Amino acid sequence: MSDDRKSPFPDAQSDRSRAEHIPQTPQTRSPSYKLAFADNEFMLRDELRPVRLQLELLKPQLLLDEKGIESTIVMFGGARIPSPENKHQARTQTLADLSHFYDEAREFARLMTQKSLESSCRHNVVVTGGGPGVMEAGNLGAVDAGGHSIGLGIVLPHEQAPNSYVTPDLSFNFHYFAVRKMHFLMRARAITVFPGGFGTLDELFESLTLIQTGRMERVPFILFGRAFWEKIINWEALADAGTISDQDLDLFRFVETAQEAVEIIENWEPAPARETLPDRDI
Repeated sequence: MSDDRKSPFPDAQSDRSRAEHIPQTPQTRSPSYKLAFADNEFMLRDELRPVRLQLELLKPQLLLDEKGIESTIVMFGGARIPSPENKHQARTQTLADLSHFYDEAREFARLMTQKSLESSCRHNVVVTGGGPGVMEAGNLGAVDAGGHSIGLGIVLPHEQAPNSYVTPDLSFNFHYFAVRKMHFLMRARAITVFPGGFGTLDELFESLTLIQTGRMERVPFILFGRAFWEKIINWEALADAGTISDQDLDLFRFVETAQEAVEIIENWEPAPARETLPDRDI
């Protein structure tokens, strides 16, 4: 980060450096003497959670701003979906059958990254969760096009390092799921969802809820694989029951190929956030 500050006071980095070179005495060795912002144990206290939430929101925001990234193409999808060449290793036949969506995700990311390069990677930058499966395919597609992509990782007990196709200085790691999901959507120009499990469903429904309730402007919301989504979610039953409106079924589109998704995004006319909820009287 560049330091263009005009303050007459010492900057925090300089003071931290000075504090590291003070004489060692019982007083200076005490944890109480450490600068608060340089004291890891202090920063990890439960009482500091509000500060950590703010920092986790702010760090990616500042770094993405410094890169000039203004809009993103969100790619949600399952970590367990293999590439076609590895589908023989899939845990179930269904996962093996879904492997073609790896290639569609890769091609979609390639096509969108080509568009991104037209704006010097300021717009339409692909963002994934940074992991394997569909996420890896999205980051790989950006590499195929010679562009950049973002990876928003999360600390999990079983999670490995980010996939090797995420642009290194656009690879982020999160402690808070909620803040991570905010960063997925804050710059979203379009949201795509490939077949996946609990995590993908969580991302799908939270994003849809924000649009349904008018908390977020409408953007292209694209589900890859109609057969998969209609098998696991009875959308019509929700509308028939009245728990959602018939108009809510128009908030998303089904596609099977990368090209179909690109055409929806390119032909999308901006739509404002909803001001009312259809069929909601209370």
